[in-house]
Amino acid sequence: MSDKTALRKVARDARAAVHGVVDPAPALANLEKVLGETVGRVSFYWPIRTEIDPRALLEKLSGQRKVCLPVTTGFKPLIFREWSPGAEMIADSFGVEVPAEDCRVIPEVLVVPLLAFDARGHRLGYGAGHYDRTLDKLRPRGPVTAVGFAYEAQLVDTLPIEPTDEPLDVIVTEAGIRRF
Repeated sequence: MSDKTALRKVARDARAAVHGVVDPAPALANLEKVLGETVGRVSFYWPIRTEIDPRALLEKLSGQRKVCLPVTTGFKPLIFREWSPGAEMIADSFGVEVPAEDCRVIPEVLVVPLLAFDARGHRLGYGAGHYDRTLDKLRPRGPVTAVGFAYEAQLVDTLPIEPTDEPLDVIVTEAGIRRF
């Protein structure tokens, strides 16, 4: 078992221990503050398992600017489909709910789920590299802000970093906002 595989198990357990216990309202308020400082289209995510749920803010911001959700297409960079309240949703190739209508957009801001993060802005995801490949593709095209959204309990001392790992620009939790 690799270091990352073992760390993913520990991180999943840590997140599960606080999910449903820690009030997500302060984290959502912090995320709203960060997003209020940005411009352009925002990609959220549709939560799975015990990910902190950004859907209340997704719905709120949908009336103010274009919002979208990521769609996985194998082990390639993510594509993004515009979302609005009441949009028909279908399961993508990983079983995650995504907008059925293929109205593609390119976001300037990505709200990113994670299993763990460190104090330097690195994240540990599920291991498929979707967000790393996506950020690697988007960043050369122009400014893009990657915002990790997590519980404070997901903070770890250090993460094993590889050359393909893309750092986050901001991490938002119920305890505050970290900028890198």
